[in-house]
Amino acid sequence: MAQIKIFDTTLRDGEQSPGASMTASEKIRMAHELQDLGVDIIEAGFAASSSDEVRAIRDISREIKRPIITALARANEGDVIAAAKSLQEADSPRIHVFIATSNTHLERKLGINRGECIDRAVESIRLATSYVKDVEFSAEDATRTDLDFLTEVVRAAIQAGATTINLPDTVGYALPSEIQLMIEALQSRLPELDQCTLSVHCHDDLGLAVANSLAGIAAGARQVECTVNGIGERAGNAALEEIVMGLKVREDELDHRTGVRSEHLYRASRLLSYLTGIHPQPNKAIVGRNAFAHEAGIHQHGVLKDPSTYEIMTPEMVGVPQSKLVLGKHSGRHGLEARLRELGYTLEPEELDRVAASFKELADQKKNILDEDIISILNHGVMENVPEAYRIDDLGVTCGSALSRATITVLDENGVPRIAEGEGDGPIAAVFAAADTLHDFKVVLEEFEIRATTPGRDAVGEVTIRARVDGQTLTGRGGSTDVVLASAQAYIHVLNKGVQARELEARHFAARTDWGV
Repeated sequence: MAQIKIFDTTLRDGEQSPGASMTASEKIRMAHELQDLGVDIIEAGFAASSSDEVRAIRDISREIKRPIITALARANEGDVIAAAKSLQEADSPRIHVFIATSNTHLERKLGINRGECIDRAVESIRLATSYVKDVEFSAEDATRTDLDFLTEVVRAAIQAGATTINLPDTVGYALPSEIQLMIEALQSRLPELDQCTLSVHCHDDLGLAVANSLAGIAAGARQVECTVNGIGERAGNAALEEIVMGLKVREDELDHRTGVRSEHLYRASRLLSYLTGIHPQPNKAIVGRNAFAHEAGIHQHGVLKDPSTYEIMTPEMVGVPQSKLVLGKHSGRHGLEARLRELGYTLEPEELDRVAASFKELADQKKNILDEDIISILNHGVMENVPEAYRIDDLGVTCGSALSRATITVLDENGVPRIAEGEGDGPIAAVFAAADTLHDFKVVLEEFEIRATTPGRDAVGEVTIRARVDGQTLTGRGGSTDVVLASAQAYIHVLNKGVQARELEARHFAARTDWGV
């Protein structure tokens, strides 16, 4: 039985998913969650893409100490140096160098020949080894690369000093049998592969990313690259939670394990959803809201007698909350704290005070508080990750047959009130119009989503807004049983991020890149 290293690239490849951009502080928050989850390697970002990306990698390197921290670099001097500088404070740094190797990429994207490809790879790996001891090499589009040339490139990479060899299925084209044949062929041709960790990185364009990853492990790969919730470019990456639980549930057949704390999977999934506004589909394996739901009578009867009749894993194994306490407006602080501990959260006194205050406010509006309500309250507070140039103090809306009118009282950073008024076609449009009188940004609303996080007429509505603020794509969130108030919170959240971005001259959101393995 081998220990499989989990290389999490949620913060790099996952963030390349359209609309999944995170601020530096949000990336740090997610990195802490990944450390708690127990991943072995965190790919913190692509240093050459922007100065804000460099800051995020540096902050993660400074705060996250158990996992290896890696930064991505194209096979050129500038990228490698940028990655090395961003990792200076990491206890266990890794530079991840990549270059495309398939004929399609060499000819049509890079415009170079095979000899130039090998030269660039070797020079970049050697440069990386002058900064760090741990260097990973990825042959981008490996699964569409001629096997003879792939063998030549990998041999050169090992000789240059690469300690991990990654074979990406960059466009999600391969079948599990092809992954297995590729790895077995390379191992038979290259005995020196035994000196390195062999890795796979699979995309989900044909829905085979997890199957291909498991096939790679079965063939000899000892590192697998993946993302929480499977987010990533196009159809996404191999889902971390599915790989981990596949190995755990089918240990009898796969005979390998990971160091991931599976009981934290659901928590990590939920946090990423809050940070990005991208929620897993209901029938998503492991972490979807229907993953442990049973509606059919036959299934319900079987599960009541013995859960193993229809469940191959228990909800507790992946941290899906199963409420043991019924919480409501008569519940005390101790009951709330106990439930939070059961959900996996230990809060500092001041943070517990904040959650308790929001809990009491919500409990006055609905009879029973569900686990989803508590998580929503908790994470909504975590989302307040920027200085509050504006803070809602009061909101009033009138609507009818004519245009709706909204009046918002906000407090600035010094607690000074400002009153904003606006009108629009409906209460939410009126709220946005009022908020627009507070600033001089050019705001273009790109996406607006209201999502009920709990069932019933008194459900908490979570609002996610994605907007372009002075050309930068920003995401705002709000949560309340009043969706108009939640919408106002989300819009103000966007404006606060816009203020911070302007003050710091942040370039992170505009500097997107479609490079990657």
